[in-house]
Amino acid sequence: MNIMDFNVKKLAADAGTFLSRAVQFTEEKLGQAEKTEFDAHLENLLSKAECTKHWTEKIMKQTEVLLQPNPSKELNTYARIEEFVYEKLDRKAPSRMNNPELLGQYMVDSGNEFGPGTAYGNALIKCGETQKRIGAADRELIQTAAINFLTPLRNFIEGDYKTITKERKLLQNKRLDLDAAKTRLKKAKAAEARAASEQEVRIAQSEFDRQAEITRLLLEGISSTHAHHLRCLNDFVEAQMTYYAQCYQYMLDLQKQLGSFPSTVLANHNQSSSTCAPSSSTTTPSASVTASLSSITNSAASSSFVELKSASGSRKARVLYDYDAANSSELSLLADEVITVYSIPGMDSDWLMGERGNQKGKVPITYLELLN
Repeated sequence: MNIMDFNVKKLAADAGTFLSRAVQFTEEKLGQAEKTEFDAHLENLLSKAECTKHWTEKIMKQTEVLLQPNPSKELNTYARIEEFVYEKLDRKAPSRMNNPELLGQYMVDSGNEFGPGTAYGNALIKCGETQKRIGAADRELIQTAAINFLTPLRNFIEGDYKTITKERKLLQNKRLDLDAAKTRLKKAKAAEARAASEQEVRIAQSEFDRQAEITRLLLEGISSTHAHHLRCLNDFVEAQMTYYAQCYQYMLDLQKQLGSFPSTVLANHNQSSSTCAPSSSTTTPSASVTASLSSITNSAASSSFVELKSASGSRKARVLYDYDAANSSELSLLADEVITVYSIPGMDSDWLMGERGNQKGKVPITYLELLN
């Protein structure tokens, strides 16, 4: 027998098997043929595998959306094309700024443009640096979650479950072969034909049982998969906990650095040109809120300096923020420097006299922290 004859016979046998399965499947759907049912344990395992696959895919996809939201389809398509090109070139794609990092960079750049010595410029720089730290923490969360959570879930979908699907399909084919053989046995009349059909049923039954056992063993591994995914879920929660704790600490530190910026900005604004101030007949909601914040903060600051203002002595004070003098009667300040402060009769309640070496001038108390 040459190779061509062998291939022709194999194709004919495959065609016959396919036709037999198709006929059996059609007759089962029409209720004209009996169907061998899987045992209850195997059916439960199959159901559990389907459920695991369904929810694993949903959790995996939504986790990806949570970690890397991107409303711009065009940008997302460009990023995928770029990653594909670098992958083909066997090179690592350059890392791009994420959203918090990009916002932080804009804030830092604008703060430097407005002037780091100004209250607003200084605040923008501090906020920008914090946003960049949050961006770095966000990048770390994405990397950790991808390795410890998303990758195991994806490996199950693309690996273990594909193997289960393949073996399940083989089991279905073996069942169709078995039921088709049983149908032919029922239709056989002659003794010789019945003997051949009985032999065919025995072989088909043996192959079906063997494939059912293989499929069952694979499906029983789903419980181990759940246990593994539980450990991965714990890793994901821990990564999120670390990320949110970092973000909270960063924002807490930023809040302490900014301190009473709203009230000091208002105080400086009131001493400068009133061009941008609203008329006395019109008070906007934002102005009311700012005025309330100013009143509360100034009251707290004043109470902290009552002892100094009522005494005739001087105290050391640490400068909280950079301050640019508005005129020659004021003293410019640098954050974290220590100066000497004291009060003089008739001075506004929001101000003290400050000295640094031979330099002296008025300084706003909201920029100061008295030292013991």
